[in-house]
Amino acid sequence: MDTYNHILVAVDGSNGSNLALREATRLAKEMQAELQIVHVVDEATLNWDAEFADINEIRRSVRSSAQDILDEAAGVAREAGIEAGTRLMEIEVLGHTVSEMIAQEAAAWPADLIVIGTHGRRGLSHLLLGSVAEGVVRIAAKPILLVRGK
Repeated sequence: MDTYNHILVAVDGSNGSNLALREATRLAKEMQAELQIVHVVDEATLNWDAEFADINEIRRSVRSSAQDILDEAAGVAREAGIEAGTRLMEIEVLGHTVSEMIAQEAAAWPADLIVIGTHGRRGLSHLLLGSVAEGVVRIAAKPILLVRGK
């Protein structure tokens, strides 16, 4: 088995990402690797112009929820004996994707391994929703471990 010194795991609060976090934490502990936990907020899609919505309040709420996801993930790692770094990334311009942000962070940090959960969707739901994990696989230059959600 390869040895990894820097493991990056992307979380979104879903069952699949929670399983990926557990696997990344296990690997980091086993390999005495650094663990970086990331979450991406797509603020570009929040740029609607609606009279009835307080867009700044919505952004604050989305960021707060994202930070809660990161804090909870860091707590899971800490309970396993790993002090993980966390990073909240924000997409502010249309045209960028969550997958690109994860791949860019993996290159910049620099990660030896990306761990990401997948929902395992097929058919129409996959076509309509796409897959962040699939996007990362297509563009990342790092090894990737996909963890399928149940």
